[in-house]
Amino acid sequence: MTGPADALAGALDEAALLVAAHAEPGLDIPAYQARLDELAAACATPTLDQILHRLFAVEGFRGNENDYYDPRNSYLHQVLDRRLGIPITLGIVMMEVARRLGLPMAGVPMPGHFLVRMEGDPPVLVDAFAGGRVLSPAQCEERFRSTQGPAAPFDPAYLEPMGPHGVLARLLANLRHIQAHRQDSHALEWVLRLRTMLPGVTVEERSERAGVLVALAQFDQAADVLESLADEAPPSRAMDLLARAKRLRARLN
Repeated sequence: MTGPADALAGALDEAALLVAAHAEPGLDIPAYQARLDELAAACATPTLDQILHRLFAVEGFRGNENDYYDPRNSYLHQVLDRRLGIPITLGIVMMEVARRLGLPMAGVPMPGHFLVRMEGDPPVLVDAFAGGRVLSPAQCEERFRSTQGPAAPFDPAYLEPMGPHGVLARLLANLRHIQAHRQDSHALEWVLRLRTMLPGVTVEERSERAGVLVALAQFDQAADVLESLADEAPPSRAMDLLARAKRLRARLN
């Protein structure tokens, strides 16, 4: 299977659907891309107003406020089927419909709440989770403080756009949190494995994957991860990682 990071040379929809295909093997990715084609074709004119009208007024896409941490909210095909999602997956639907219409729309990685941004002078900020509500910068700051606390410092850079690798990394970060909370080690392992394929993965995330592999009794694979970390670590840390790997391999005998 092609990895989601590889798919970003093409489009974000394919990358997000490839993530979902790890949860549902055999997923018909072209069929769901065609569903996005149909949503775009149903827009009377290539404008933001038409996207908002089609997705939220006509099709009924909405944020899943009743069960925010349902993993299905993070799988693009389930969002298209159920019309329910979280800010980032609803945002991906918006961005992919906009891309098909030739409109410049990008994700906005505001801490605590993902937004989308239509480029222009000035840019337009949209909360897909709130039914496609258009927000002023002041309202974005208010939304930020509702999740981060009233005293949290707000940086205007939070409203700058992010690229597709950043969107995919945030989608996987959300899934990591959800699967860890659900204590689903099998799902958590593939989420962490996909995350390690993207730029900027931390040592902590790679080490966490080794721990999940141990919990799954996949000692050989966990040792491989630790040994790869040792290759990049300072000598004192490398010795510890290699010793841990050796102990794991001993458990295979």
